Amino acid sequence: MDLYEYQARDLFEKHGVPVLAGAVATTASDARAAAETIGGVTVVKAQVKTGGRGKAGGVKVAKSADEAQQYAEQILGMDIKGHTVKRVMIAQGADIAEEYYFSILLDRANRTYLAMCSTEGGMDIETLAVERPEALAKVVVDPNVGIDAAKAAEIVAAAGFDADVAAKVAPVLEKLWEVYREEDATLVEVNPLVKTGAGDIIALDGKVSIDGNSAFRHPEHEEFIDHSKTDPLEVLAIEKDLNYVKLDGNVGIIGNGAGLVMSTLDVVAYAGEEFTGGKAKPANFLDIGGGANAEVMADGLDVIFEDAQVKAVFVNVFGGITACDAVANGIVAAYGILASHGKEPKPLVVRLDGNNAELGRQILSDAALPKLEQVDTMDGAARKVAELAAAAN
Repeated sequence: MDLYEYQARDLFEKHGVPVLAGAVATTASDARAAAETIGGVTVVKAQVKTGGRGKAGGVKVAKSADEAQQYAEQILGMDIKGHTVKRVMIAQGADIAEEYYFSILLDRANRTYLAMCSTEGGMDIETLAVERPEALAKVVVDPNVGIDAAKAAEIVAAAGFDADVAAKVAPVLEKLWEVYREEDATLVEVNPLVKTGAGDIIALDGKVSIDGNSAFRHPEHEEFIDHSKTDPLEVLAIEKDLNYVKLDGNVGIIGNGAGLVMSTLDVVAYAGEEFTGGKAKPANFLDIGGGANAEVMADGLDVIFEDAQVKAVFVNVFGGITACDAVANGIVAAYGILASHGKEPKPLVVRLDGNNAELGRQILSDAALPKLEQVDTMDGAARKVAELAAAAN
């Protein structure tokens, strides 16, 4: 999960990284109030998860609260590389003497962490790395040790800092490592890290990416999620604790196990091309997991049936830990949920195999659910659901 700049700033402050005052605003009047509270020169910065804000006009220096309000009016609603600006950060102005660069990231290729640092910050670091790679120090960080005083000294020395500046930058790098470690981040970047006219080292602009797999350790990270950027169906799936990804097709897909679901996406896409001329495509990825019960199955169908694009649904389950009778009972329960919401079911093709498959098929047969068909093979079920979806378009 990528954070907005204001969220990164707040995390930095939480861990003792030196930052300037800042506040977030969603209206021009709120921006003015924030500028008045901060006082002096402020910077109005568009909050979007992309680069190039300055070049797009999304960063403006305001000499007064009136100017901050005017700039906020201009920036709010602006489109920056396909991102609509819905909030701005009002940041305290800085007396910048020098600009540096620092980041710590997960080096997947080498299965370690990598620190990158340069005495030349404030510019496109990718360009610097290509055109003048010698100006960007790259230092491997042992995950078991992290950035302690010795490693921080090694990083600033490799970057070529003067001794007096190095002594001030190194402790800040230790604090940024604390952010990385304690927040389960995959990236912590500061560009620029600045030295002020008074000689202080300040993290002026930060980027933080958090490992979503660590959510169970950080319930407080829930506040960082911007649901306005998330498909409503994905929000509903998150609330139901489902592994769901919205796609752009018309065939809803549910399976148990990521591998089986991926295979199901493939066979449905193939069947859609071969038998319907591309009129049927997968509408989602939904994995109910290896130990899903009837309630999980019902929740999954409830989410998919909410998708207006879905014209037919394919439930493909190979019973193992998840017994097929539990899946069948979940499907029956889902129909009950639909009825309670006053909604009609969509065509549903079910393929059950493995643990208690016969019992599961019998449960569905006895229930005589409307618009439900059972098919024995995966390929046959994929072809059937593709035909149903294409016919409903």
